[in-house]
Amino acid sequence: MSVRSVLGRRALQAVCVLAGGALVLTGCSNTEDSGPAVEKVKVEKNDSIAAQLPDKIKQSGKLVVGVNIPYQPNEYKDPSGKIVGYDVDLMDAVAATLGVKAEYLESAFEKIIPTIQAGTYDVGMSSITDTKEREQQVDFTTYFNVRTQWAQQKGKPVDPDNACGKRVAVQATTIQDTDDLPARSKKCQDEGKPAIDIKSFEEQSAATNALMLGQVDAMAADLPVTVYAIQKSEGKIEKTSAAAYGAALYGWAVAKGSPLAAVLQQAVQSLVDNGKYLEIAKNWGVEEGAITKSVINGAAS
Repeated sequence: MSVRSVLGRRALQAVCVLAGGALVLTGCSNTEDSGPAVEKVKVEKNDSIAAQLPDKIKQSGKLVVGVNIPYQPNEYKDPSGKIVGYDVDLMDAVAATLGVKAEYLESAFEKIIPTIQAGTYDVGMSSITDTKEREQQVDFTTYFNVRTQWAQQKGKPVDPDNACGKRVAVQATTIQDTDDLPARSKKCQDEGKPAIDIKSFEEQSAATNALMLGQVDAMAADLPVTVYAIQKSEGKIEKTSAAAYGAALYGWAVAKGSPLAAVLQQAVQSLVDNGKYLEIAKNWGVEEGAITKSVINGAAS
């Protein structure tokens, strides 16, 4: 999306691509990923912030977190089946700041907000973009700035500002799919040029795989997702020369009016201020999207 899904996204399944009638395994993505070796950052409890937790969470000693996976490197399963990722490490650090444990429950993306509203989850964490529309349903504590980054096959340049007639892979229902690419394609047509051939895939891994196999000319996705895909591609794909663009915020969703939003915001800000937040971001290679101030409901649109 230059940010994560506007309408939602389905959990990935193991994806391979059929090419020329044969099953192509090269670059095949899977729901499990060995990922980078990332050590947990040690965080101390902050008693003054922890004291503000809602009684229910204090008494249970846990934050129940609804999450949809995989969306590497933010949230996905390692080969042992454990949910890991940048979002996970940051939430674990927030939980440690509050003196509780984060309990992750898998969910369909589109069910996270309704389940928060029903009171089953305390927090929704799934690279959710903080938007004005979503703020009508839940409150958000922001924790990451995200933009759109294009990738291309190694040595085969594509200009996002002049991609008319190019085949561009996106994940279905993301901002890249619903807003960004259609607007760019319309501009092409308005100028009498061929439309962008937008190839939508239900899973990000399939979009990445299509680019690695040369079935599309480029891919557009959230910056950390594109960077991670490039790192895992063994040199098959690279960033385009164009810089990442657009700006939006990921946020953790909580029930509308819940005091938990402010508690999470203070916990994130404490991690920003003591340097632990940036340490976690650097561990996952996503420091380009690091924020310096966490806010409640920070959507611009």
